[in-house]
Amino acid sequence: MSIKSIIQDMKGEIGNISRKGFDMRFGYGMRSRSHRVVQDNSVPVDAFQQSCWANMPPELLRDVLMRIEASESTWPPRKNVVACAGVCRNWREILKEIVTVPEISGKLTFPISLKQPGPRDSLIQCYIKRSRSNQTYYLYLGLNQTSNDDGKFLLVARKCRRPTWTDYIISLNCDDVSKGSSTYIGKLRSNFLGTKFTIYDAQPPSTGAKVTKSRSTRLVNMKQVSPRVPSGNYPVAHISYELNVLGSRGPRRMQCIMDAIPASAIEPGGVAPTQTEFVHGNLDSFPSISFFRSKSTRADTFQSGPLSEQKEAMLILRNKSPRWHEELQCWCLNFNGRVTIASVKNFQLVASPENGVAGHEPENVILQFGKVGKDLFTMDYQYPISAFQAFAICLSSFDTKIACE
Repeated sequence: MSIKSIIQDMKGEIGNISRKGFDMRFGYGMRSRSHRVVQDNSVPVDAFQQSCWANMPPELLRDVLMRIEASESTWPPRKNVVACAGVCRNWREILKEIVTVPEISGKLTFPISLKQPGPRDSLIQCYIKRSRSNQTYYLYLGLNQTSNDDGKFLLVARKCRRPTWTDYIISLNCDDVSKGSSTYIGKLRSNFLGTKFTIYDAQPPSTGAKVTKSRSTRLVNMKQVSPRVPSGNYPVAHISYELNVLGSRGPRRMQCIMDAIPASAIEPGGVAPTQTEFVHGNLDSFPSISFFRSKSTRADTFQSGPLSEQKEAMLILRNKSPRWHEELQCWCLNFNGRVTIASVKNFQLVASPENGVAGHEPENVILQFGKVGKDLFTMDYQYPISAFQAFAICLSSFDTKIACE
């Protein structure tokens, strides 16, 4: 029996049982012209318990779910893995153990994957669509090399101008982008000149993370349900662009200090912080989102001590220096075909020599961003940064920089 037929069988079985339970509860299918029989609402009907899948031996169930997880490696078929995790608590617990973090699998499965570091040996290819009319930016997981379809939606950001700064509000829901939303996961804030940015996470990125007190923090906390871990503004990175005080034209120079990632993370055997679940109070409209996590010994290792107490140096990323092409008369970088249009916004980030990388400039690109259309940009990232952090860094490139160019 193929995996596809198993999935179809499960869908049909669960769907039939669900409809049967609905009909019994409300009297449909048990009525005639003369009278109507109604199920007593005081006796709950568990539709799934009537299914043949309910009594499946745990070993067999685990084997079936492992086969489904292994066979559905890309989107949109991977939505079957998410559907299986929503069947019942038993299936959910098994999938939490089966589905590994992106660092190991290279796959984005559940929403919490967007807060976890990317794979170590490859880049996750995404793209960003810009909507000029409402100053909104959409992040998609690329499903093919041409990026000519909508792909798999990941995140959305909306630009909010203030008199002295600019905020980019980042959300999981493209229809509700605000700091008061239950799907709000963080923001990017710039200074007046657009040369310095701070990335704030709505969740603590690590044990002992310090929250920044502000009016927006109090507004978010008004919707908080669980007081154990407050939702607020946790600074996870600082981005700065070098000033061109003389007005000389040239490529931008940027630096990213990753407050939440130690410099040792890029060394062999290094560990980057990995969030394992969303706080229930911050995502109260997603009751099933709490199980969107993956177990890993890496997370347990990191949580053995707060980063602030370990006093490790922070990871510093710098843009890779482009070279001047005499024939083309322009600055060039090798994007391996992922960027097709020249733009001052294009960049590649590598680990800074200050992180202990001796000798020449590192070749391992951690994040690259570039233009491929009028309002279409590619975004490729890998370990040790997450999709959320990469997206926020790329948003800083869109902002107008009065003192840089």
